[in-house]
Amino acid sequence: MAIIFILLFISSACAASVTEHMAGPRLGSEKLYKYSYVTEVLMDRGKVSAKDSAGLKISSKVNVNLVWRNPSNDDDQLMKIMMKDIKIENVTARPKKLNIFEGATAKAIMGKEKLEAFYNPVFLHLKHGKVVNFYSYQNEPENVQNIKKGLASLFQLQPKLSSVNEVDVSGDCKVTYQTNKNQVTKVKKLNSCKIVKNPGFTSNIKVFGVTGMASCGTIYTLENDFIKTAFAEETHFVRLNAQQATAVEIISKQKLQLKTIVPGPNEVSGKHVEGIIKSLDPNLVTVSLAAVPVKQECKNCPSLLEHWQAIRKHLEPDNLSKASAARSFLSFIQRLRIAGKEEILQMLKTENQTLLPQLTDAVTAAQTPAAMEAILDYLNFANASDFLLQERFLYASGFASHPNEKMLRSLLNIYNGKIGNSDIKETVVIIMGALIRKMCQQGGCELPAVVEAKHLILKGLEKTEKHSEMKMYLLALKNARLPEAIPLLVKYSEFEIGTISSIAVTALQKYDIIFITKEVKKAMNRIYHQNYKVHEKTVRTAAADVIFSSNPSYMEVKNLLLSIGELPMEMNKYMLSKVKDILRFEIPASKVVRQVLKDTIVHNYDRFSKSGSSSAYSGYMIRSPEALSTYSLDILYSGSGILRRSNMDINIVAKNSPLHASQVVIEAQGLEPLIAATPDEGEEHLDSFAGMSAILFDVQLRPVTFFEGYSDLMSKMFTATGDPMNVVKGLLLLADHSQVIKLQSGLEISTEIQGGMAIDISGGMDFSLWYRESKTTVTNKGALVIAGNFTVDLSFVKAGLEISFESEAMLNFATTVKFSQYPFLVCMQMEKDQFPFREYVTKYESLTSGKSYVSRKRRVQMIPGSEFPLHQENSNMCKEVFKESPSGWF
Repeated sequence: MAIIFILLFISSACAASVTEHMAGPRLGSEKLYKYSYVTEVLMDRGKVSAKDSAGLKISSKVNVNLVWRNPSNDDDQLMKIMMKDIKIENVTARPKKLNIFEGATAKAIMGKEKLEAFYNPVFLHLKHGKVVNFYSYQNEPENVQNIKKGLASLFQLQPKLSSVNEVDVSGDCKVTYQTNKNQVTKVKKLNSCKIVKNPGFTSNIKVFGVTGMASCGTIYTLENDFIKTAFAEETHFVRLNAQQATAVEIISKQKLQLKTIVPGPNEVSGKHVEGIIKSLDPNLVTVSLAAVPVKQECKNCPSLLEHWQAIRKHLEPDNLSKASAARSFLSFIQRLRIAGKEEILQMLKTENQTLLPQLTDAVTAAQTPAAMEAILDYLNFANASDFLLQERFLYASGFASHPNEKMLRSLLNIYNGKIGNSDIKETVVIIMGALIRKMCQQGGCELPAVVEAKHLILKGLEKTEKHSEMKMYLLALKNARLPEAIPLLVKYSEFEIGTISSIAVTALQKYDIIFITKEVKKAMNRIYHQNYKVHEKTVRTAAADVIFSSNPSYMEVKNLLLSIGELPMEMNKYMLSKVKDILRFEIPASKVVRQVLKDTIVHNYDRFSKSGSSSAYSGYMIRSPEALSTYSLDILYSGSGILRRSNMDINIVAKNSPLHASQVVIEAQGLEPLIAATPDEGEEHLDSFAGMSAILFDVQLRPVTFFEGYSDLMSKMFTATGDPMNVVKGLLLLADHSQVIKLQSGLEISTEIQGGMAIDISGGMDFSLWYRESKTTVTNKGALVIAGNFTVDLSFVKAGLEISFESEAMLNFATTVKFSQYPFLVCMQMEKDQFPFREYVTKYESLTSGKSYVSRKRRVQMIPGSEFPLHQENSNMCKEVFKESPSGWF
């Protein structure tokens, strides 16, 4: 490829070496040009290897002759192109026993009908080197016709320095020509090509999106005004943003060489090309030179039911944290995408209750019209007993990789219909917000269903007086992140109910900095400094986070730091810890904080020596060239030592695109009466409550309540089993990329990259009044599988490359608090277990006769377990906690 691009920079003065009057390649009269032609495609992980790549090669002889020339314009020509003696071969040399093409003729491989179609001639009308029309026979197999178009496209040539638009097998593309003596270099800008639309899509989340790079160039050698040789090379590089190891290189080559010129047929006389074509053969028709989509049929594929029966054991609930579950999930989605509605509906109706949730995940993730209609026909939202399946459907919709208006319209219809469970109604609205954001990111913000859903949420929040509905609409806006919702969020951030104002403030945290205006920052400062009213400390610390993360001014930071020492004791400690974390972790606010700390009124021993157990800490989970992953743990306690809020976040950045991978928040309030303690300022009249809220891959889920009210608390304390409460469990489709790469040779590469996750997040909060201890736990178990399939399929021969990566992991976070003494002891632990990381590479070639070649490689690594570092104070505290920890609580 290097030579192609070096030639681009050769001085244009060399262009004079090519015959100046020539406007394109010209064929001689009554001559037959005999060429050899080879086209091949190679695919491999990382970089193509000439020794071990997957692919195929097609070679043939080609006869070209002039049929007609315009008497008044030598550059207006009609040429005939005809392939002969076709061979299909390995693209890389192999021993005979591994060569599936050994001894097989083209007729035996592709059959008589397709071979005859290859040998049918095509006619190319060229005018000044550009294609005017391409003539071929109707009803030829699409892949055969595309290969002949790829050959014909090589004859389109401008032997002069120029930049033009040309239509060829790749579509309507921008092309640049450079010349040097008898050489012409043609470079096609593939990203400019306008082609017949292919059904394709990619993940809405950029971290799980796909990056592609492509180049295409052809070097021509001219002799006696016509093409002596043409060497074309096209390269595509495809990889998943979050996993560099998925990178695949695809190289397509074309080689056309003139062997000899012999006497040929006479020219046909006439004035118009159309009349000449009809006289040659009335069956010839005008077709576009651009490649046509090839309809792929799945031959000898199992039925949907057969496929399900083969994988269903891997999707049992006990197996959902294994890689086999995620792998089976991905393969079943592919099969669902070619299934009909009735086939899917019948399966839903006959499956047992144990596997129905997993089946619901897969059917919804397929995102086809048939799958969506089937699942909506099956679910009855008026029936409250179907809560689990309804929730799984809604969450799978929220995680949709490429949602459309029909999916959002379905949720609107569900909301406007009868819903038997209030939690499901809340979830419907929350997930609507997630779909609004994704569709706006795709440029669909003005679609009727999106406009209607936005109106429903915004007007619903403005009109409602019910606190439960306020929370519902605010959570939906937290997902939607609509710029027009900011004034409403600011209004509710100063609401008198702490749980409502907390949701509004955390929703503002999700917006990009450009949306955090002066008015928003003024409101956050009012909340933190309690200018107008007293706020709960969970709301005040959330407001401080908004200020710190939004390019704060010098005075804003100074006022925040001056408040330390005047705050409730545990809030003092939390803010100190937050400031230290900002300085250590280097976020944009770090520079301003350092400037403020030069002031000794702000930075002194009295202010920075406050005691307490609350903390904020951030660290790195992964630091690599392809991705960055961070974790943060924020713990805020009440003055009595009872947990107020525990916040664990994991963020990923890949290709400069951030993703809030997960957040688990456990909140508690009003528990001071249990230990006869005094509540903090502003929290004297709070009802007893504990619950959990989660964000997963940037989608806010419906919060879960552990208990609400003193009587509910006491009931659950005496009936507690110690088992954690499930927050989310299921199968998620994260990466989802489907594309057909149309090569200049006329071949097509079908590209499918998917990433699936089987996930189980649970959490719990326990108290021991006897031992005066509390413990909160969050457990993340999951399996991730990423699979890429790159295939060239001519129906009679197929070659491909499959790569996959899989892993199973568990991440635990626990906080133990002993409030039997003061200051109370707090120990935080965040650890991952040892887990495997497996890689697979499969290369294959197969014929319809059943002969096949398969190469498989596998590598397994064990990633050691570890405990993530937190601050030194925590380490010291953990030693004290476990030195005297009881063997059992009750």
